[in-house]
Amino acid sequence: MTRRSLLASAALLITTVGAHARVVTKVLPWRPNEAYPVPPISPGGYLFFTSGEAAVVDAIVDRLIPADDLGPGGKDAGVTVFIDRQLTGPYGGHDWLYMQGPFSLTPLPSQGLQSPLTPRQQYRLGLAALASYCNATFGGRGFAQLNPDEQDKLLTGMEKSEVKLPGFDSRMLFNAVHTNTMEGYFADPIYGGNRDMAGWKLVGFPGVRYDFRDVIDKPNQTYALPPVAMQGRPAWGEQN
Repeated sequence: MTRRSLLASAALLITTVGAHARVVTKVLPWRPNEAYPVPPISPGGYLFFTSGEAAVVDAIVDRLIPADDLGPGGKDAGVTVFIDRQLTGPYGGHDWLYMQGPFSLTPLPSQGLQSPLTPRQQYRLGLAALASYCNATFGGRGFAQLNPDEQDKLLTGMEKSEVKLPGFDSRMLFNAVHTNTMEGYFADPIYGGNRDMAGWKLVGFPGVRYDFRDVIDKPNQTYALPPVAMQGRPAWGEQN
């Protein structure tokens, strides 16, 4: 796997209070300009992962996106911090998803996630199963202690469901970490990943710069300005 192998909200018309439905007419069922401000993520320590779990996730994300001459790997780009903070928020518990089932045992690709397990449960159970598998298969060594070739072979087997983890679907764990790694590497740095906008620099994404008048009339020319994140940058418009 290489570095390069790399949403419209619906308006609510009816809200419910307890068991009583309320029909909304002539008013908006939300406050004007309501938003969910993003609190900047401060690196340092983990809120969900144990130190052992974090070491394994560090190792996995660094194999999914290894460091090379184009930029840092997943670990140094803060991907593990991103995943850790996401797991402590609404995403980690699927707070905004319907989770009552039924869940298909043979889902179609269009059906999306078909599991009663939340992301927090997938990581906690999946990483524990991976630790047990590695301990039994590699003479007591954990995933983080394997050499890169062994790690790549194991991850490939997990992706193809060829690796049988004890009591857990190896492909589910692989898919969870793979998806979150891509998100963490390319999301706005305010969420903890994409440190120094490494992912954006890799693909040439300008970020959220507020004004493109200086380049809009220059098609087919290299965009030379550095990317800008939601928190801005020390010198807006500075070329370097």
